[in-house]
Amino acid sequence: MTERPEWLRAPRFSAIWIATALLFAISPLLASGSVSHSALLSTLPFAAILAIAAIGQTLVVQQRGLDFSVAGMITLSTIIVTKYPHGHDGRLPAAIGLIALACIASGLISGIAITRFSVTPLVATLGVNALLTGVVLQITSGSATAAAPGGLARFALDKTLGIPDTVIVAIVVIAIVAAAVRVTVVGRRFVLVGANPAAAHAAGIRVNRYVLSTYVLASLVYGGAGILIAGFLGTPGISAGNDYLLPTIAAVVLGGTSLAGGIGSVVATAGGALFLTQLEQVVLGSGAGISGQYIIQGTIIALGMAIRNFPRSSLAGLGARIAASVKNGPGATGPPGGPIAQTPKASGD
Repeated sequence: MTERPEWLRAPRFSAIWIATALLFAISPLLASGSVSHSALLSTLPFAAILAIAAIGQTLVVQQRGLDFSVAGMITLSTIIVTKYPHGHDGRLPAAIGLIALACIASGLISGIAITRFSVTPLVATLGVNALLTGVVLQITSGSATAAAPGGLARFALDKTLGIPDTVIVAIVVIAIVAAAVRVTVVGRRFVLVGANPAAAHAAGIRVNRYVLSTYVLASLVYGGAGILIAGFLGTPGISAGNDYLLPTIAAVVLGGTSLAGGIGSVVATAGGALFLTQLEQVVLGSGAGISGQYIIQGTIIALGMAIRNFPRSSLAGLGARIAASVKNGPGATGPPGGPIAQTPKASGD
């Protein structure tokens, strides 16, 4: 079968950007004012924070896992950064350091449970999320009224050259992570560990170390997102992270990262975050309830799981039949067991 010319192939993770462009194009038809200057300025910070949180989820998914500790880690970070400084900017660095320690501990617990005790990522991270929620309730006694320090609030709400500071932070973090995964030796080994752990182990790569480090790094990213959320919201409350569990997974799926692990893109995940945030604005602007958002997010995740479980051989066969049909006409595909199905594989395939 003749492959398509290189110039006809769409980039691997381009679909989300096409979908996002189409969404923005039709948004005014569905909800007037949803792409106005003021609407975009209010939407972009939320998209940026979601994109940052989804970076951690992307890295975990690339290692064939799912991280359900997102909500607990974000919430704990918002509590620490608001309660510990008591409104004093001078105590903010110490609070951030405390958050970093909490993130490292959380990631280590998840990673050790998965790599040393063979606990499935879903169960391990759910347990860690419950632990983090318990810590939040212990610290706050069930209520949180502390406000973020003034310096953090000003930074999270300010703009630089007309661009929200949260967006700038998101761009910088995404660029650093994307470059590290794409061009460094560690990044290439990270991708190999996610795509084929057995082959990585045979190549002498310490697979468990990479998996463990991934959960620690992901937890640190969630902590950073929590700090920005606290500054942006001012008084975040004790459930600030609950709105980020499903959206981070949906953003990863929309970005094209396979839930089966391996190659992914934090840049495409950021596109998924932007898509979801704009879709939320359109849904709310059109008068639909918040239930519509959960239905959409759940549907996206369900489709991602379905694609993960669909046999790769079936997908490959379908692609071969479609390609042959485009080249030779509809009759070239034939019924099951026809000419294409009966063609023997070349040796070495």
